[in-house]
Amino acid sequence: MIKSLAAGALGVAASSSLSLSSFASDKRAFALKGNINHSVSRWTFGYLSLDELCVAVKEIGFNAIDLTAPKDWPTMQKHGVYSSMCYTSGDNNLNKGLNNPMYHQKLIDEYLEVIPIMAKAGYKNLICFTGKREGMDDETGMKNCSTALQKILPIAEKNGVTMVMELLNSKIDHKDYMCNHVEWGAELCKRVGSEHFKLLFDIYHMQIQEGDIIRNIRDYHQFIAHYHTGGIPGRHEINDTQELHYPAVMRAIVETGYKGYVAQEFAPTYKNKLDSLKESISICDV
Repeated sequence: MIKSLAAGALGVAASSSLSLSSFASDKRAFALKGNINHSVSRWTFGYLSLDELCVAVKEIGFNAIDLTAPKDWPTMQKHGVYSSMCYTSGDNNLNKGLNNPMYHQKLIDEYLEVIPIMAKAGYKNLICFTGKREGMDDETGMKNCSTALQKILPIAEKNGVTMVMELLNSKIDHKDYMCNHVEWGAELCKRVGSEHFKLLFDIYHMQIQEGDIIRNIRDYHQFIAHYHTGGIPGRHEINDTQELHYPAVMRAIVETGYKGYVAQEFAPTYKNKLDSLKESISICDV
């Protein structure tokens, strides 16, 4: 089936203003197994309007979109699509994060503003970042992050919202980013000591930074609230052109008892980008 989808994608003409009619008329949509809760990051399909992306994910057979902000939620709710990872209404600058007290008040205000709005909408996960080191050592950064989180988490806990810090690689994509190893992130979780602070384990980033993906998932799954995908190298499709075998990774995630979301977060290269998304969902649906 995957080979068939990939071959079909190569024959579809490219279009920057893609009509969904041909995609929606394809009734080969597969029955999802229900072991993985699927999502897709909004930015990776930015050529589509949010309305169009909502229609597409429902046609494929799942109902969640990652990395959306309050302005997006009315449109998603209209389509019955869930926001599996939320942004604030601010600039969400991953380089200016919680490890630097200079940014604390601005970030705390933004998080405390959006958390009650999320709760009202029924959303659970709110992304956050450490920011760059800029000469700061690990211990100081961890203490600074903990200080800021202690001011946010009482409101998050009250509203049933989890602050989720993303693990990013600092080798290739995000030079100098502090939260670049799962062990560091897990230690911060332990120090904070709240079930409402966990990690976003981006498989693409962690394969680049430290590898050993399945072992780390098994060893640190209790600190992980969310997963992102992406092909290595290049952050493109997760098919057999890249170095990870995603079905095995997904099985490892399922075996931990994980019930959260796995969001596709890669830059599609197929002429029909929605065929690329459909293929990735089929690969991860173990």
